[in-house]
Amino acid sequence: MAVGTEPSLGCAGPIGGDRRTLSSDAEAATFRAMTDRLFFYKITNGIRITVRPLYLHDRSNPDQRQFVFAYFVRIENVGDHDAHLLRRRWLIHDSIGEDVEVEGEGVVGEQPLLEPGEVHEYSSFCVLKSPHGHMEGQYLFTRPDGATFEADIPRFILDATESTGPLS
Repeated sequence: MAVGTEPSLGCAGPIGGDRRTLSSDAEAATFRAMTDRLFFYKITNGIRITVRPLYLHDRSNPDQRQFVFAYFVRIENVGDHDAHLLRRRWLIHDSIGEDVEVEGEGVVGEQPLLEPGEVHEYSSFCVLKSPHGHMEGQYLFTRPDGATFEADIPRFILDATESTGPLS
């Protein structure tokens, strides 16, 4: 896993979704244009997963133990073969000791097919009972020859004191 200060780009879920191919110059310009929020990335089996978490102060209610975090995900096929995302598995850890596992088909209702060089972006959110936690997981993909493989979602930190910001 790597941690950086140049952010990833992402939108989806109730916020919107996107899939596109970007040239390396356009991709670099997009990253530089985003805010300097902390991001996390990992490359597994030719798939780069980048996540940028954001604490949503305006949507949280600390007095009620509700800390809302958005996370923006960028899935890039940096390999040589098509990759079809089939399933997701998230492990969500709240610092009060609660762990939740979430599994399901696709991401925000989609099962994107990513050709080499293509990108799929989406966003979602989670609610913790404390101001600190982390998430990580895997996406299950298949190749055109029927082989399946996992791409790791890097562990990323959810911290209400470090990632405060508005939704937009």
